[in-house]
Amino acid sequence: MAQTLDLLKIAQDEQHGDLFKTLDGIYKRSAIKPTGCPDAIIWEGGSTAGGVKPVAHAFTDMFALNGTLMALDVLGLPFLGVPMMAQFRHDTNLVSLEWFGKLDFIALKWSTAGDFLVNQDGKKVVVAGKSANAPLRTAAGVYCNVRPYGGVTSIRFMPGLPYSQDKKKFKIDPETGNIHSEMNTPGIRMAYAARLFLQMVHETGHIGRVATKPTQAQEDAVNAGIMRWLLQGTKFELKRKYAVDAYEEHRANVDAIVALLPKDFKDGMENWGGEIYEHISDTNFGLLLHDMIRQRPCIVYATDLDGDRLTDLMADAADVLRDWGQIVLDKVGAGVDMKKLWVDMGFTMTNGKDMTSIMYRVHGAPIYEQTLGSADTMLLRLLAGDETEGGTKSPYDPRIHFVLINEAYKAANPGNEKLAKWLDDQLATFDKVYAGKRPRYLDGYKALKEAITPWGA
Repeated sequence: MAQTLDLLKIAQDEQHGDLFKTLDGIYKRSAIKPTGCPDAIIWEGGSTAGGVKPVAHAFTDMFALNGTLMALDVLGLPFLGVPMMAQFRHDTNLVSLEWFGKLDFIALKWSTAGDFLVNQDGKKVVVAGKSANAPLRTAAGVYCNVRPYGGVTSIRFMPGLPYSQDKKKFKIDPETGNIHSEMNTPGIRMAYAARLFLQMVHETGHIGRVATKPTQAQEDAVNAGIMRWLLQGTKFELKRKYAVDAYEEHRANVDAIVALLPKDFKDGMENWGGEIYEHISDTNFGLLLHDMIRQRPCIVYATDLDGDRLTDLMADAADVLRDWGQIVLDKVGAGVDMKKLWVDMGFTMTNGKDMTSIMYRVHGAPIYEQTLGSADTMLLRLLAGDETEGGTKSPYDPRIHFVLINEAYKAANPGNEKLAKWLDDQLATFDKVYAGKRPRYLDGYKALKEAITPWGA
């Protein structure tokens, strides 16, 4: 068997040792630097056999770090690793977010707990930037988050919080296009998000639902106005309309943003078409359930606040629908297992943990992201010597690392059929190793090393 990483030592060094020294002992520092960041620390590893392009990985905390290193070691794919650990981010005033955001590679970021505690002047304090999501989006030029799930795709414009109710504070900065209310909302990025929504509706043939609040929120009035401006001169059908044309109502503000967009921003859109429905965002919570149960493919465009709620509903609804179905089946005495029937009926949503999340940037390749909710306590149990707490807890399931790596490396290497097949084969191997009773984390790692030959080996 190939040489293995000492994952337990890495976890211990993360808590009480010199993690940077440990990682420097495993990986070499890369000559690749993000633009304008000569002091950036970037590790590299893996094999570029077959011309495979690397993916940039955020090295964060707990299992988000340990599981990433484990999966990269098992698969042997080329990577760039950026230090994004909470303590390091805090001590360096979030400098590595800029490194990560400026690397022009398909990237994979883990979002860990927003209340992560770090050391400062002998005290425990909440890490600067919390989960680092908001400052990273700003640093990386992110304009939206795309989440496809079971036929429903949510496009969530970001960053754009909170909604403003104060008209006196509301204005468009003519130099930057920022919509200023209680915070700055980048109107240019709003236009990119709306255009991507229309592009995806055109390319997929799915219906498009616009879920904004133009009657309530000042930012959304501009958002809806940008959407109407984009629709002009295209072949889209507006099947359901707001009572007021938001572009006509907010023309001066929309035009202030349009003036800052590239001159070719709408080139080619004259040939785009599809069905667009304008809804008040609240309505989409009900519509989404109908779209799900009728397996009606749709793409929903929402702003930050409502988009976040919609994706939560997408993740949670499948469990509720299955539970309700089982109640009905039991009531009529059908003797049928709803979970099996769910699959037989062609539904693919499970529980949201397998929902892809992709952040698109104005400049640079997309960032794949995922949240690891309980990964912190799980690794602490491993460090305490009993990850199952006497058999009462399940060991960590690292499948999500392999799923996201599968998606990110395919996106980074479009058209590489050999790599795509290899990635799918390794995911199938993972599922065989983890079938039945889940192995303990370190045992699972050893089993995967024995079952999988790394890329390029």
